[in-house]
Amino acid sequence: MQSQSPYWNPKTETLERGELQALQLAKLRRQVRWAKARSPWFRRTLSDVDPDSLSSLDDLRRLPIVTREDWMSSQFELPPYGELPTIGGGGAIRIHTTSGTTGKGPLRALDSRKDWAWIAEMWAYGIWGCGVRPSDTAYIAFGYGSFIGFWGLHYAMEKIGVLNVPGGAQTTEARMRQIIDFGATVVASTPTYALRLAQEAERLGIDLPGSAVSRVILSGEPAGSIPQTKALIEQQWGARAYDTAGMTEIGTIMVFECAHQPGGTHIIEDHVIEEVVDPDTLEPVGYGESGERVVTSFGRGSIPLVRYRTGDLVCRVPASACTCGRGFDIYEGGILGRVDDMKIIRGTNVYPRAIEAIVREHDEVDEFQTVITREGVRDEITLRVELKQDVGDGRWDGLAETLHKRLALAHEGLNFRIERAGTGELPRFELKAKRTVDLRDAPIGAAS
Repeated sequence: MQSQSPYWNPKTETLERGELQALQLAKLRRQVRWAKARSPWFRRTLSDVDPDSLSSLDDLRRLPIVTREDWMSSQFELPPYGELPTIGGGGAIRIHTTSGTTGKGPLRALDSRKDWAWIAEMWAYGIWGCGVRPSDTAYIAFGYGSFIGFWGLHYAMEKIGVLNVPGGAQTTEARMRQIIDFGATVVASTPTYALRLAQEAERLGIDLPGSAVSRVILSGEPAGSIPQTKALIEQQWGARAYDTAGMTEIGTIMVFECAHQPGGTHIIEDHVIEEVVDPDTLEPVGYGESGERVVTSFGRGSIPLVRYRTGDLVCRVPASACTCGRGFDIYEGGILGRVDDMKIIRGTNVYPRAIEAIVREHDEVDEFQTVITREGVRDEITLRVELKQDVGDGRWDGLAETLHKRLALAHEGLNFRIERAGTGELPRFELKAKRTVDLRDAPIGAAS
């Protein structure tokens, strides 16, 4: 019985590598055939490709890459949905958009009933894999708006048979009280909002580690796999935290962290093909090397993505890195960040993930923000830090000095200015956090 298995789909999750790749190849041929027949975009770009001529997964490299810019341009030229979808508004049951944190505007994605069944199925792999079962009560701390976010998770909870509490359109205080009142055993949110909920519990005098919550499902930000951030969430909640990652372009998650927590996320390889390439040359990189994800997904018929360039940085390692028995390879450290997240400050590469890993080592910090400015011809980087209310002023100088030294050590001696922010001064986030503000090209007087 499935309820006794650690796998949502035991048959495919435990396939040997050769069997898994044979399944992927068969699905790739079918997907290319479907895309050519139904999508105006792929009818044009794959016109010279015979699906039956794809004899191995190496033949993926014969197929053109699709970028976000391609999709956005298509939407602009043929509003509102562009050429990629296989259906129009009349064939879909709902429209969702990206969160808008990357690029000049949101992508618009249409989905059919069949698509939503698949979206829920992918989430079911993840939540079952970390131990969620029908006996659980799940609280989804999410706004339920046009951002696709945790919609698929909601349906996956229903599919499994979990008692589901949708936490939309409420204050953080109201959500925190409902988590306790309903006896939630599972809470789903972004990593940033999990920390925000814990702050609210402390303000309300709620003993969060003493609550019924045993699992926190994280998604939406790379912070879910930053060890320091995850450890802080687990400490504050007294629960295990599990990372997942998805994207609007796919419609659902493509990776999840299993109950063995191997330090990374399994790729749902029976439903997607994930390539890892050098962002500059687009040539494939090997196991253990960092590169950019390029994804081909099989289950979303309305938008049949083939070789979509994601902008996500990852490091792929073999399935054997985990002892859970799955044949699915792993992204070590989950999503490491985005190709366009990196900032160059006076010749030094700076990644938001690296800054967060250092800051989250210090319990005194309530919130933080990185601000990059240009003063004359010189770039400057400032870490603004907001302390918890119960932290005395006497601890600031020591913390500031420690942060200054640690950040310089991790960034080739780069001088970070450390600035204290007032209580409640820095922004809080419910969905994806944006803690890096680059003002180098902003108009004079722009707010930080």
